[in-house]
Amino acid sequence: MFKRWLLALVARVGLIVLGLCCCLSLFYLLACKPASRSSQQSPLWSGGATSKEGYMALLQEREDSHRHYINSLTKQIAQLKEALQERTQQLQESLDKAKTKGILPQGLESLHKTPTQSDLKLFRSQLNQAEVNSGVKLPNEYAVIPFDIFTLRRVYQLETGLTKHPEERPVRKDRRDELIGTVETALHVLNGPQQHMDNIRRKRTYSPSDFVEGLTRTERDRGTVYELMFKGDGPQDFTHLVLFRPFGPMMKVKSDSVDTRSMLINIIVPLSKRPDTFRQFINNFREVCIKQDGRVHLTVVYFGRDQIDQVKAILLHLSLRETRFRSFTLIQLNEEFSRGRGLDVGARAWRRSQNVLLFFCDVDIHFTADFLTSCRLNAEAGKKVYYPVLFSQYNPTIIYSNQTLLPSVQQYIYINELHKNVIRKETGFWRDFGFGMTCQYRSDFINIGGFDRNIKGWGLEDVHLYRKYLHSKLVVIRSPSRGLFHLWHEKNCSDELPPDKYKMCMQTKAMSEASHGQLGELFFKQEIKAHLNSKKQSNK
Repeated sequence: MFKRWLLALVARVGLIVLGLCCCLSLFYLLACKPASRSSQQSPLWSGGATSKEGYMALLQEREDSHRHYINSLTKQIAQLKEALQERTQQLQESLDKAKTKGILPQGLESLHKTPTQSDLKLFRSQLNQAEVNSGVKLPNEYAVIPFDIFTLRRVYQLETGLTKHPEERPVRKDRRDELIGTVETALHVLNGPQQHMDNIRRKRTYSPSDFVEGLTRTERDRGTVYELMFKGDGPQDFTHLVLFRPFGPMMKVKSDSVDTRSMLINIIVPLSKRPDTFRQFINNFREVCIKQDGRVHLTVVYFGRDQIDQVKAILLHLSLRETRFRSFTLIQLNEEFSRGRGLDVGARAWRRSQNVLLFFCDVDIHFTADFLTSCRLNAEAGKKVYYPVLFSQYNPTIIYSNQTLLPSVQQYIYINELHKNVIRKETGFWRDFGFGMTCQYRSDFINIGGFDRNIKGWGLEDVHLYRKYLHSKLVVIRSPSRGLFHLWHEKNCSDELPPDKYKMCMQTKAMSEASHGQLGELFFKQEIKAHLNSKKQSNK
């Protein structure tokens, strides 16, 4: 009987060795296949163009051929890995039974605890400790590790310092290779044979063009998490994939489909006076929310009676004469302005049974349709709240001091968006000290206790709410947003503010004027002018 068992065991080991040989053969074929020019650089970050149509057609043909060849080999390797894992598990079970009975053959004792099994336990332990599936209680906002956001062309990050740029393009080689590998791994997962086991019913093959954007951050003692979004089967359907690299091989955490068609966003805006700024906000709202998105509700909480007739006229013009949009609510409070109070009233005023997604917004904020999509994808009731970091515009009179005519807000945003130049070191900065713009579900806002209603005037109410979420079990998604902008306006710090709030207000005012280099040019303007004049005199 022992000989029969040993023969069966040897046969199983032989099958495993055969599977490994097949894998090695496939990798050898890949290594020996001659590389063409089109395969020397990944298509994800490929650049350059040629006017030779024939050359481009040839490149495209070769690229398609290589893609099909790689996809075929990838599927074969995935199938072999699956079979190998199954055989390994069967062998491990046989060894466990043999050791229990005390008949484990000499020389096979080391197979009972293989390094692979030990590593898997370690990786799983790191995954369980990481902030992936549930939030981790943090002491304050300084302990938060923000996410970087990346596309196929750019990386947006919150690194501070005078030499850092809000946008990294071109992406440095080591980071580019990391992100390319992550996207390619995600595509292999989505197109692999095991995908039918998840909640996703794959109707087509995913490609790099389906990639929307990704979030990534590294926890120093655990690993790196990647959250990637791909286009789904419809314009409002998306595929969400979470990968984790625990200082070892990449692991798939989960993948699911996200249908945003029924996700209504209630945009809440507290307001006091400022009808001209509100009119500018409504222009952006009309273009983005009504014409492009169509799944929003607007709640305006107005403080006082002064100039409210102008606000009503703007909303009436929007609903009756322009778009017939009637999904809005105007709430008037005869109180001193309090941002936290206005947002709290607006959130609690929702009377429908639907658990609506809230977007707390200010009247001087410009956002795009892509941001509304990010709002829906990065917030999840009972699980995640989204705290985007917006891009704050510098004073246009300083940015465009060499031009005789300053561009309008629409020209500044839309033209620069078209040329992908709106997020630059010279035009603004990441407002990483602000927590006012946020997306969260109403149920989470109510359960967490809402805003501190004792705070009056400007500041601190958003920080207190942010800290509540950090102390909860919800995951806080803190990352820069490429579709959310704070438009510059003159900031007045009231003398009635207490010293701490007045200091915060003045610091914000100073940071919003211009970059460090631009302020330096203004400060040393006379010295620079004198130097230029001396150079002109010496050249005569």
